[in-house]
Amino acid sequence: MLTIRKAEERGTSQFSWLNSQHTFSFGGYMDPHHMGFSDLRVINDDRVIPGAGFGTHSHRDMEIISYVLEGELGHQDSMGNGSVIRPGDVQRMTAGTGVSHSEMNPSSENPVHFLQIWIMPDTKGLTPGYEQKHFDLSERQDQWRLVGSRDGRDGSVTIHQDVSLYTATLGADAALSYQLAQNRQAWVQLTRGAITLNGAALKAGDGAAISDLQQLNLVSTADNTEVLLFDLSA
Repeated sequence: MLTIRKAEERGTSQFSWLNSQHTFSFGGYMDPHHMGFSDLRVINDDRVIPGAGFGTHSHRDMEIISYVLEGELGHQDSMGNGSVIRPGDVQRMTAGTGVSHSEMNPSSENPVHFLQIWIMPDTKGLTPGYEQKHFDLSERQDQWRLVGSRDGRDGSVTIHQDVSLYTATLGADAALSYQLAQNRQAWVQLTRGAITLNGAALKAGDGAAISDLQQLNLVSTADNTEVLLFDLSA
C-alpha cells in the first residue's frame, strides 16, 4: 500500500517570523489520522526569516534531527554545543533525560529552510547527546546515501531507534530503486523537485507512507530533486 500525504493538506503554523508545515500533528495542529508513522513522530517543514528563530526551549525522550535545505541554522544547547547547520549536514540531538536548545537563523539577509524531524527512541531516559555530520553532494547525487542509522554504520549519525534514514539528490530523469525487507515499512518525504514513486506523482512537500510493499521505484521528473527515505519497523 502506498498512501500519499499531500503538501497542501499538511497542518500550518504561521507567524511573522515562521512558516511551518506539519506532516503530522504538532503543537496547535491536531489530526487523529496523522499522529505519526511507525516510530516517525514529526516532520516539520520550517522557513524562518533572517535574524529570527526558536528561542531556548526544552525536550526529553526524543531523537531530533535537523536537515537544512537552504540557508543556515544556528544551534546552541545545554550540553555546551554550538554549531551552524548547512545544506548537506545532518544533526542528531538525543533529548533523553532532558535538554534545552535554541535554533536561530544567523543571517541578516537570507531565510533558512529546514526540516525538523522527531523519531521516538527505543529507550526512555537516555543520556542527552549530540552529533553532526556533513555529506557531500557527490555521495548522494543520483544515489542513496545512508545519513542516519541505529548503529551509525557507513559514517551515518546514530539514531537510538530501529530506523535507517537515506537521502538522495536527483537530476532530471534519474531513477532509483529501494528494496524493503519483510516486516519493514517506509516513509518517503520529497523536499524539493518532483518524482514518480511506483507510478504515483509526488511534488515538493509531499510524503508517502509505504507498507506491504517491498520494491520502491523512484524516477525524478525535475532537476535538483531531493528526497528522504525512512526505512522503519512495521
